Amino acid sequence: MNIKDLLVKDVMIMDLQATTKQAAIEEMVDKMYAGGRITDREMYKQGILDREAQTSTGLGDGIAMPHAKNKAVKEATVLFAKSSNGVDYESLDGQPTYLFFMIAAPEGANDTHLQALAALSRLLVNPDFVAQLKKADSPEEVQELFDRAEKQKKLEEQEEQAAAANDSTKRFIVAVTACPTGIAHTYMAEDALKKTANEMGVAIKVETNGSEGIKNRLTAEDIAKADGVIVAADKKVEMNRFDGKNLVNRPVSDGIRKPSELIELALSGNAPVFHGSGTDASSENSSAEGSIGSRIYKDLMNGVSHMLPFVIGGGIAIALSFMIDQFMGVPDTQLASLGSYNEMASWFNQIGGAAFGFMLPVLAGFIAASIADRPGLIVGFAAGALANTGGAGFLGALIGGFLAGYVIILLKKVFSGLPKSLDGIKTILFYPVFGLLITGGAMLLINVPMKIINDGLNSFLLGLDGTNAALLGALLGGMMAIDLGGPINKAAYVFGTASIATSLAEGGSVIMASVMAGGMVPPLAIFIATLIFKNKFTQDQKDAGLTNLVMGLSFVTEGAIPFAAADPLRVIPGFVVGSALAGGLVGGMGIRLLAPHGGVFVALLLSNPLMYLLFIFIGSVVSAFIVGMLKKPVAEAA
Repeated sequence: MNIKDLLVKDVMIMDLQATTKQAAIEEMVDKMYAGGRITDREMYKQGILDREAQTSTGLGDGIAMPHAKNKAVKEATVLFAKSSNGVDYESLDGQPTYLFFMIAAPEGANDTHLQALAALSRLLVNPDFVAQLKKADSPEEVQELFDRAEKQKKLEEQEEQAAAANDSTKRFIVAVTACPTGIAHTYMAEDALKKTANEMGVAIKVETNGSEGIKNRLTAEDIAKADGVIVAADKKVEMNRFDGKNLVNRPVSDGIRKPSELIELALSGNAPVFHGSGTDASSENSSAEGSIGSRIYKDLMNGVSHMLPFVIGGGIAIALSFMIDQFMGVPDTQLASLGSYNEMASWFNQIGGAAFGFMLPVLAGFIAASIADRPGLIVGFAAGALANTGGAGFLGALIGGFLAGYVIILLKKVFSGLPKSLDGIKTILFYPVFGLLITGGAMLLINVPMKIINDGLNSFLLGLDGTNAALLGALLGGMMAIDLGGPINKAAYVFGTASIATSLAEGGSVIMASVMAGGMVPPLAIFIATLIFKNKFTQDQKDAGLTNLVMGLSFVTEGAIPFAAADPLRVIPGFVVGSALAGGLVGGMGIRLLAPHGGVFVALLLSNPLMYLLFIFIGSVVSAFIVGMLKKPVAEAA
């Protein structure tokens, strides 16, 4: 599909005025209607809103792709819109959106909108191309950029196919990429694996399980001749077909960020040999495959990813209640009621408390669901709730989630011999009832030692000051910079968010403050380094430096990933030192934070905003100088 043909100049918006999601949708739909691309404004808008209700089409990295397919659409169209100031579009990464691609497909179209989504995603994974779009000044320039990008993409694919056909001596691997939404990350992982394999001299075939279905499906012949298999997926894919093959099973994000590592492991012969269950062609790639570590990580991240919105939303609402009381005033004799003394503060506190109350049940519930699918959800929720009421806290809920999941797995095996006519009743009666009783009983016992451990840990953390707090802050700050959004980074972040619930009465968490400071340093350091050491960066990297300023201020550590991936040995050490320094200074000074996210935009929720920002600046400057001194000049590096 040629995206340029769908990008109609008459319905482009080169300066989107909206600042909220609803207003942005209204403005774009109005443009579609005025351009004669839709016949019924309200019907098409409702289609857009219905899709947004499923999950936000704000993909992150400043890009959104709202789309609808209904009778109101006259002709398949992609509306391009650009915002200079950014729109709060409820993106998956929580950051502002600057580029919009509103896709309209007529009801009778043959999956036109899904094909457009896939084609757009393949082009939008290129940061250089995205940077060029942000600079575009006219509709003609946008069309020209897409035309050139599509031609270049086709040329690259043809060259890859020709090279593979003419060189049968290359080692060959197969891969599958998939993400829950099936939009951007599926195709980003595909492109990263293909590009890296080509650079390594390895032939590869990648199957995508995306929004437009399964494309480039692997055949039995492909799998048979493959030297290894890579599954970079966060959703169900067909697994039994890989029986007997060395298989690397990782999250889709590893396919994007660690393609060389995955390819090397797949070819090494050291990857685990996969053994299929032999029962279902579309088995889950969850608890049955991959290394123990990767399975545990995937299950844990499923719980954490669902928990974080409750932590962030609830935490900020509670933090605002404290701030309102501070502004409105609370008598010295009523300081124990800070956050709920004034009526308005009490409203925010109740709202935030309601969201916070779901934190542990959601964590445990979705860990269990990742292990045992839907039957694990109710049992996991109950385990998390029991951990909450029993005082076992975050650690108890985490254990409860895994316990619930594996109890359901055990029950599935126990009841596997029942007649097929009872399959329906197993799911709605046997699994929830027996799972609840077994897991609930176990949690009542587990809560006793876990409460002691949890109380002791909380007392220890709340009692940290001076050198001890500085050392812990430095450790967590450094962890945020080691893998920039990977498992180590997430471990530090989850530890920080878990500490907020127990530190509200003290005015916030020193741990969370140290974690956020450490996470803000890498992208800010890149911005500073591109300004000072101009000969160490390409022009495209210098352009991306300004983007990293915004990401750093917003606490989006991942903005520094392209720089770290391009030169890890020279860049990452500088990141770690600067982040550890910032985290250590924050911890040593005992600065507290009431919010689990937000960067400079939640500065008022810090106990000492000016000192906090100073420490981040110091860490970023130190990091920038280390990175700049270690990196080679561009010409020399080339």
